Amino acid sequence: MACPGKVHAVAGEPSTLGFAIVGCGMIARFHARAIAEVPGAKLTALVSRSRANAEKLLAETQSPPCFISSDLGEVLAQPDVDIVVITTPSGAHLEPALQAAQAKKHVVVEKPLEITEERCDRIIEACERNGVKLCTIFPSRFGDANQVLKAAIVRGRFGRLTLGETTCKWWRSQAYYDEGGWKGTLALDGGGALMNQAIHNVDLLLWMMGPVTHVSGFTATLAHERIEVEDTAVACLRFANGALGVIQATTSVHPGLPKTIAIHGDRGTVVVEQDDLLRWEFAEPEAADEAIRQRFAVKTGASGGSSNPAAISHQGHARQLTDFVEAIRLGKNPLVNGREGRKAVELIRAIYESNRTGRVVEIR
Repeated sequence: MACPGKVHAVAGEPSTLGFAIVGCGMIARFHARAIAEVPGAKLTALVSRSRANAEKLLAETQSPPCFISSDLGEVLAQPDVDIVVITTPSGAHLEPALQAAQAKKHVVVEKPLEITEERCDRIIEACERNGVKLCTIFPSRFGDANQVLKAAIVRGRFGRLTLGETTCKWWRSQAYYDEGGWKGTLALDGGGALMNQAIHNVDLLLWMMGPVTHVSGFTATLAHERIEVEDTAVACLRFANGALGVIQATTSVHPGLPKTIAIHGDRGTVVVEQDDLLRWEFAEPEAADEAIRQRFAVKTGASGGSSNPAAISHQGHARQLTDFVEAIRLGKNPLVNGREGRKAVELIRAIYESNRTGRVVEIR
């Protein structure tokens, strides 16, 4: 059995960390493509209830043959598996994550970490107890424009932060919810437009603006049938630093619009749409500002999943998995560890609670 952080030698390659993916649905394909681009990483195993689905994933991603099993325990016993990537439905992340941690494997969990704070905590505690690394997949943090925006905040260019806004006005057809049997269910999706789609925006807003202390929210199901979750949501926030914020999240807006994040302060404003800059303005201009505006002015041409969940790039996943491999090798925390991943779940659950009770919810 592999020890945490141990690097295995693969024939004909430098020392390599082996990845196993649990679940072979759509998002697993992004991970397989990403792993192929991570230095010192190799896809060594797949866990799937259907061998045909696993083989289809390998063919579609042009991945080399690897060990395939329907038994996670059998995969965890493989000596060349160091990292386990969980890509099962959201409400089914806990069990394989606990099993991987107990086997002393590092754990990557596709967003959300889990669908309740308690289930998130159980994953976090298991990984800490077993001395393995844990990260939650939030690839938007690794986008170039978002990285530049974060750096400007850290440098204090906004002065006092006053307002943070994010929108995820996406469209999903009824067929999207009808396929697969788990989408739009409370048990496995945990929520709708907020927990599934806009959680990336929620994470970005928290990363940029800091923790939230109070939230008031409304949710509704307006454009879809036979689902237990919201397709439209809005929330107003108060951050610990005193700033205010707004979240808009939908899967009910046709044809679907690019997601945005806007950060405002008394000395500056930046608006990012997907990975493009719509505004980059500061009271105290710097020489590099025009180059930044020019760098991110060209449209990326990607919908970012606004109307098609498959129309996203795996580049962010590759960058995040590269960060995770580096964290294992250097013995440091990944950029988005388990506790970071929990924050967005906590805020979204508070929005749901506010909608249920009609009250402002305090987050302690």
